[in-house]
Amino acid sequence: MSVLLRWLVYPIAALIGISLIGLAVAGIAVVLAYPNLPTLEVLTDYRPKIPLRVYTADGFLIGEFGEERRTFVRIQDVPPVMKQAILAAEDERFYQHVGIDAVGVVRAAWSNLVGGGKKQGASTITMQVARNFFLSSEKTLLRKLYEAMLAFKIEASLSKDEILQLYVNQIYLGQRAYGFAAASQTYFGKRLKDLSVAEAAMLAGLPKAPSAFNPVANPKRAKIRQLYVLRRMGELGYLDERQLAQAHAEALVIHRELNEFAVHAEHVAEMARQIAWEQFNDDAYTRGLRVVTTITRADQEAAYAAIRQGVLDYDRRHGYRGPEGYVAWSADTSQGEEAIEDALQDYAESDDLRAAVVLSASASEVRAVRRGGEAVRIAGEGLKFAARMLGDNAPANRRIRRGAVVRIAKNDAGEWHITQLPEVEAALVAASPVDGSVRALVGGFDFARKKFNHVTQAWRQPGSSFKPFVYSAALERGYSPATNVQDEPLLISAEETGSQDWEPRNYDNKHEGPMPLRLALAKSKNLVSVRLLRAIGPRYAQDYVTRFGFEADKHPPYLTMALGAGSVTPWQMLIGYSVFANSGYRVQPYVVSRIVDDQGRVLARAEPVRAGDEDIRVIDPRNAFLMDSMMRDVVRRGTATRALSLKRGDLAGKTGTTNDFVDAWFCGYHPAVVAIAWIGFDQPKKLGNGETGSAAALPMWIGYMEKAL
Repeated sequence: MSVLLRWLVYPIAALIGISLIGLAVAGIAVVLAYPNLPTLEVLTDYRPKIPLRVYTADGFLIGEFGEERRTFVRIQDVPPVMKQAILAAEDERFYQHVGIDAVGVVRAAWSNLVGGGKKQGASTITMQVARNFFLSSEKTLLRKLYEAMLAFKIEASLSKDEILQLYVNQIYLGQRAYGFAAASQTYFGKRLKDLSVAEAAMLAGLPKAPSAFNPVANPKRAKIRQLYVLRRMGELGYLDERQLAQAHAEALVIHRELNEFAVHAEHVAEMARQIAWEQFNDDAYTRGLRVVTTITRADQEAAYAAIRQGVLDYDRRHGYRGPEGYVAWSADTSQGEEAIEDALQDYAESDDLRAAVVLSASASEVRAVRRGGEAVRIAGEGLKFAARMLGDNAPANRRIRRGAVVRIAKNDAGEWHITQLPEVEAALVAASPVDGSVRALVGGFDFARKKFNHVTQAWRQPGSSFKPFVYSAALERGYSPATNVQDEPLLISAEETGSQDWEPRNYDNKHEGPMPLRLALAKSKNLVSVRLLRAIGPRYAQDYVTRFGFEADKHPPYLTMALGAGSVTPWQMLIGYSVFANSGYRVQPYVVSRIVDDQGRVLARAEPVRAGDEDIRVIDPRNAFLMDSMMRDVVRRGTATRALSLKRGDLAGKTGTTNDFVDAWFCGYHPAVVAIAWIGFDQPKKLGNGETGSAAALPMWIGYMEKAL
């Protein structure tokens, strides 16, 4: 044998020998490892973590709670375009291979060799399923071997459609979204079946790198990835040239906010979450439970709109405070755009109140830019509210100038105007007086800014809105609506008050002499209320008001109780006024009607006690009738005549304004619905002169009632 032949034969023989040894070792490893692979029970009995979802009574989603946002979808319900986009992006030979794509492996190896480094992978959809369910993400040879063996085992046990169904529902796609159905809602606010070709391609590009190709965080890279998927769909014959052109031209609208639901009912959703957790603990967030509340979309939207309008109207009455901050940026266009975009991330949107950075400002025009680069021009009436902060005389730290961060909103004509985030808070809750089912609940101006639920958690002074309970106590003691009580100056001695002399006053500082209780309540005469409480006894009244659900220790037995100096929550006022609306029964408000599992089986159901059950009667029906009659007069000719704008004769209620205009209330009802409206600051301070219950709270109540009725 020649020397040259030996140099050729020996290396080849050695290479073959090493390969055979490697194959033998690999074969032994497979033989030993295969029996020890995990069982596929988790796949054959797939039970994904489905979040807790909260709905209105009429079926609209208002909340979702859980670590993973997921909606299970059967493979037959996945539209063909979504399947095609997934296959084009991840595994074009999925329906041909047996778990490992030999063609793909060779192609990837060749590409990596020619490319001079690792450029392509060869993971099939089956291998990704194996990895997601059973393996870590570490990149080792042993893990790859296990992944391949598991892929073979999965292919031997499940059909192709079953494997694809697991992939479609389990894969992580960013923004806490697991599975394509959840991602479709998260990024586009759509169901899978409603996706366009362009949208499906965008989603199909996410599994490779959910963070890098996230259209919310990295829109440019996401677009590049989408175009790649579209090109592959064209090459595989899934799309023709016309469809490709349409997909390329489509401008995608990406949802940037995670919590976009059909109705603004965040406080209700949170109450429902707490109720579900109390019964099911952490399982509530993974079992796919559905909590059905008592609120309706129409009522809730009416309450939300009424609160927003009432608070913004109050805010406008008290003037513009100036920009929320200032941003400095480079003269370089690209750097400037990036600096503005980064700065706006710190200013959360508040529904229709958008944050914008001012590019230029004068007394006649403001030019600004919104998040996403949208240019905005504000002029004319749009500048009126903030006009005093546009001139040279405005304080330097509050002037609207280049770099100022301002809030803008569109008016009914679609024109931008400058506004601001209000500092004041408000709440509104409405329920049926028959069984206590809550129809609407808004616990604050913006749940995203403040999670505090003012309906159930805010202890505030009720002011004159508490007087009906004192009057009801007086009726129980033999008084009548026609009983005359003096409306004259009154001095309470220090001996009687237990501290110092007290001289209560009427709101208008006017006195009208003897007047019937009916008229005194309508006009909210403080001096009459104090004399009445003095006559029946504060301790008797303190005990009596507990019939309506109030806590005795929150209402000390002093004469100031007549003016609402105790502490209540809007929830308690709802209970109390329901007694007058339903002829004397104390019903308990509730927000959850039932909880069902993912199969629709009822796990828990509310069982309210309805008005008419004598076990819950707390006042005599004659007392309730007279109080209802007196409070109708409050609307007809008293402090709540503004409610006559609703053009109804069956409304009753009472305004409430506390000392120094700190809290403003209107508590009122129709026989079918009781509604409580409140406005005030979280850190109690004066709302402003003239900001009474009639001026500040009643408009919100009217705004809700005109839709609810």
